Amino acid sequence: MDRISELPDELVTKILSFAPMKVAVSTSVLSKRWEYLWMWVPKLEYIHYKNLSRDNNRSVAPTIESLSLGFDHALFQPEDIKLWVETAISRCVRELSIYCGPDYGGFEIALPSSLYTCKSLLALKLDGHSVLVDVPPTVCLPSLRTLQLEQVRCLNQDSLGSLLSCCPVLEDLAISRQVGDNLKTLAVIHPSLQRLTLLVDAFCPRDDGIGSVIDTPSLKYFKVEDPRPSFSYSIKHMPQLEEADIFVSKGLGEFVESITSVKRLSLQVFSDNEQESMYRSGIVFDQLEHLKLQCHRHNWSKLLVRLLDDSPKL
Repeated sequence: MDRISELPDELVTKILSFAPMKVAVSTSVLSKRWEYLWMWVPKLEYIHYKNLSRDNNRSVAPTIESLSLGFDHALFQPEDIKLWVETAISRCVRELSIYCGPDYGGFEIALPSSLYTCKSLLALKLDGHSVLVDVPPTVCLPSLRTLQLEQVRCLNQDSLGSLLSCCPVLEDLAISRQVGDNLKTLAVIHPSLQRLTLLVDAFCPRDDGIGSVIDTPSLKYFKVEDPRPSFSYSIKHMPQLEEADIFVSKGLGEFVESITSVKRLSLQVFSDNEQESMYRSGIVFDQLEHLKLQCHRHNWSKLLVRLLDDSPKL
């Protein structure tokens, strides 16, 4: 007799939680009892599953620790995805990841408003042009600490700001901007944010007006990759910054003048224009202890000498 089948459901579910998701799902064919046991695993991952339907969520565990949904084709309707998200929220999900690949189709996925008031959510990742960030008037994510937005579209120019302002304990923010980005101005304003990563595609549209605004006084780690030939940043001083990784094609001064407190700095500069790849005199990096410089320009030595002269602890 199969000894595992003699075990209680709770213990079987615990065992399945250590197996890869596809292995756990494959156990559903063993018997009638095993048909839905895998869905009681607290960490659910549906990446390119063809058998995912709105009926499956009726059998999921009463508490979901994490849920990952990934779609690369239009077999899944926005209503199904929305229902799964609502189910996860009702079961106090802590980590939620939604990915819609480039082949998903022309559907636009507006996530349920309950997502923006989920008290249990600690980490949220949204990825894909089909994902629409539509922040309702009432929004509060009191526990959210990690937020990743990759290639998403915002309903309007205030959506991102409204979302960030209602995440009081947010610590880690990552934003990836690609072709099709509809933000005219990127504004990251948050008093307690500690880690910020900005990845911008070379063909991403240029920001209007004052450009990208960054006001994060508690930041400890800052990474930006922006190879666009034309951009503008307005960055407030980051007095608590410990590590920075800057990769830009121009406007080096806009970045380094706001990160003078940094301890570890990695710079990649691709501009041949000396003025665009330097910073104003008088800047001192009094805490800098580690420097990595990649300078793809003919007069790279001038920038290196400046950095060495302005960094007394190096």
